[in-house]
This record gives sequence, C-alpha cells and structure tokens, in this order.
Amino acid sequence: MRSIASVLALGLLAGCISLDPEYQRPAAPVPAAWPQGGAYAPPAAGAPAAETGWQDFFVDADLRAVVGQALDNNRDLRVAVQNVLAARAKYNVQGAAQLPTVNASGSGGYSRTGAGATRQETKSLSAGIGVSAFEADLFGRVASLTRAELETYLAEEETARATRISLISEVATAYITYAADQSLLRIARETMESAQHSAEVTRKRLSNGVATRLDAAEADTVYQTARADVASYTTQVAQDLNALEILTGGPVDPARLPDGIEGRTFTLAALPAGISTDVLLNRPDVLSAEHSLKSANANIGAARAAFFPTVSLTTAAGFASSAFGNLFTAQSQSLSFTPSVSVPIFDNGANQGNLDYAKATRAAAVATYEKTIQTAFKEVANALARRGTIAEQLDAQQATVSSAQVSYDLSQARYKQGADSYLNALDAQRTLYSAQQTLVSVRLTDASNLVTLYQVLGGGVK
Repeated sequence: MRSIASVLALGLLAGCISLDPEYQRPAAPVPAAWPQGGAYAPPAAGAPAAETGWQDFFVDADLRAVVGQALDNNRDLRVAVQNVLAARAKYNVQGAAQLPTVNASGSGGYSRTGAGATRQETKSLSAGIGVSAFEADLFGRVASLTRAELETYLAEEETARATRISLISEVATAYITYAADQSLLRIARETMESAQHSAEVTRKRLSNGVATRLDAAEADTVYQTARADVASYTTQVAQDLNALEILTGGPVDPARLPDGIEGRTFTLAALPAGISTDVLLNRPDVLSAEHSLKSANANIGAARAAFFPTVSLTTAAGFASSAFGNLFTAQSQSLSFTPSVSVPIFDNGANQGNLDYAKATRAAAVATYEKTIQTAFKEVANALARRGTIAEQLDAQQATVSSAQVSYDLSQARYKQGADSYLNALDAQRTLYSAQQTLVSVRLTDASNLVTLYQVLGGGVK
C-alpha cells in the first residue's frame, strides 16, 4: 500500500515541467478605431451590444416569441450543444490520464495432474489492488495534451455561442423579410386592383370614342404587370414562412406573424458605435479562434516532451494463498513494483516530424485568428456605414412616395377630365408603384441593418 501511495504522490508531482511555448496573444491586425467619414454616423450613447440581452434588444413581442421558439427547437443549435458536450467529454478523458488508475482484482485457480497415488492438485487464490502502466509525466507531455483538449473544449463552447447569436440574427432577419414581402404583396394587390379599374374605365372610354386603343393596351399592361407581381410575392411569402419554420424547428403560430413592415418597431432604435475595436476580441468567433490557437500552442509542448524519456510505473499489492482461510493473513501478503523507462534513440524522424507539424499548425492558427479579427472588423465597419446613411435614405424615399402619390392623383384627375393624356397618368402610376416597392426595400434594409449590427458587435447571448 505504501508503494501505491508513492505512485499516487508521483502522479500528483508529475507534469510540473511544461515545454509549451509561452503564449502571447497576437496583436490585432486592424485599426484601433472604427472608420470615419460621411458614411458613418456620430457615436450613439447606450450600453454596448454585448451587454444588451436579445430580449431587451428585440422590442417586438411577437418576434421575441418566435426567437425563443427557435432557441428551444433549432437543430443546428442542438448539434452545437452536443459538440460542446463531446469536447468536454474528451477533455475529461485526457485529464484522467494525469492521475494513476487504481484497479482492484481477484482471481482463483485450480489444476490437477496424475491419478491415484500420483495425483497432484494445485489451488491458488489472490486479491489485490494496483496501478498498471501509469506514465509519470515528468516532462509535461500529458499535461500539455490535457491543456490542448481544454482549449478545444472552450473553443467549441464559443462556437456554440456564435451559433446561438447567428441563429437569433437569422430568425429576426427572416421574420422581418417575411413582413417586408407581405407589404410588397399588399402593394401589388392594391396596384393590380387600381390598374384593373383604370383598364375598365379606359375600355369604356374607348367604346365611347374618347380613348384610343393604345390607351387601353397600356392600361392592361400595368394590370398584367401587377398581376404577375402578386403571383410572385405570394410565392415569396410562402417561401419566407418555410425558411422561418426551418429556423424555429416547427410551425410558427399564425397570430405571431406580421402582416406588413409598416408601423412595426422590431428592435431598439440605435446601438452605440463609438466603442473601440477592442470589442472584437470578445466576439465568440474570435474567442473560439484564440482557444484553438492556445490548443495548438499546447500541442507543441507535447511534441517537445516526446524527445525525452518516458517513465512508466506498474505496482500491485495484495494477498495470495492456496486456501481461502489463509488468504488475508500476514504470511499471504504480496507486493510488486515494476518501473520502466523508454528513451527515444532513433525513430526515423517521427518525433521531429510531429514537432514540425505542431509548429505549422500553430502558425496556421495564428493566421486564422488574425483573419477572424479582420473579418469581424469588416463586418462591423460595413454595418456602421449602412447605419450612418440609412435614416436619410429612408426619409428621402418616404418623401418620394408622397410626391409620387400626389402626382398620380393629379394625373388621374386630369385624365378623367380630358385635360391630359393617359400616358402621363400611366407613368405616374408606374412611378408610384416603383416608389412604394423601393420604400419597403429601404425599410427592410433599415431593420435588418440593426439586427446585423447587434450580431457583429457580439450581442445576443443573454
């Protein structure tokens, strides 16, 4: 038992030496501040996106309910969670190798030879406890491998968090897109009905000799165009719903679905953009890349330790006897202690190859980490550029729709009174229809941009 205790003590002391390279976080290869210029709005006040829970960011109650359904049922998120559990299990398995495995054993045997006077019988019984082939981690190889698995596990956790944030953003965007397409469908129906009425009026005027066949043909063109759009948007709305239900993992309550994008406030009106680019270091994809880099760094330590001797310990203590009654007496005690040392001498360059591979993997992990930060910077900068001008674009487009509506109303009145040609009324109707469609598109861009900005700034986890 003292021998086993010694092995356990050695196991606790082993691994104090680490051959891992000293880890230093690579410098972020992006500017310290966000871009400035006409496309960018002045900094907004408020809590950072990463500190704003998605329940607070999405102010629309129906949208919050749909996002909650997705978080409960989405299959991609379930896969990400299981990947985290699998990585944690691998870490636990590797961590167990740092301590000896103690096993209890018992056995019995009986053999007989000869017969009669030459008959001989042999009986044996044994019971013991011992440690089998425990590697004393004198140079930190097992400890390095354990650190590598820990960082891999942490990387999977951040990947799962990134998946969650991405899912929230995708659901919100799909929901808002559904609302926008519902608006486009409504506008197309209204235009179709208006054009149908205009076509009927024009045909009556033609039969009375007031309008021309060209007027009637042009009126029918607007009607047929809107009719085709109704069919197209009807399909698009159905496809939007299919996409949304894939994300939510099941049917969405029809009462939760929007009937249009007008008059709906889906999110907070603004997010702070005046923070430094250090916020990128807390994005889950960046943290995942850094944990992968740390894992690769630890693997170098394990590869270096392979050049040093490996000490393996096997010990057993127990009792052995030919009779059960004498099994646990002092005379039946047994003890074995078998240390072994393996020294690498010639391995055809395998250890050096493993070390070179570990170094190359770390270099690739550094590049991946830096590229992840650069990609994050571009995503935030693009979202900020869109945020800085979308309000003015939205205001201008609303004014365009108002002017187009006035122009259409006046053109229709002048045509009915015979003071203007139908061509002017037709152009005014087409202009109004196009302006209304563009306004819906700008509203969709405005709402989607806020969702995107919230996501790329690292929000959505609470």
